[in-house]
Amino acid sequence: MTSARSVWRFADWALTVDTSGSGPIYEQECMSCGDNSGAADGYEGPDVWCLRHAGRTGHTGFRCVVTTFFRATLAERRP
Repeated sequence: MTSARSVWRFADWALTVDTSGSGPIYEQECMSCGDNSGAADGYEGPDVWCLRHAGRTGHTGFRCVVTTFFRATLAERRP
């Protein structure tokens, strides 16, 4: 009968912002009716959408969703 043997190795990982692709994605959502600005690469478009939506509807509450991308990498171990 052979027995199984396990080897455990621990490593340090680092989480950094992934700059290889696009930057953050911004989207605003009306808290009254659920309508949204659509996704954009900058915050200016969604902010303007909020102001126009408020002017048309009288809705004043909005939620901003920002999606940022990260990458996990093995951290170099110092001797």
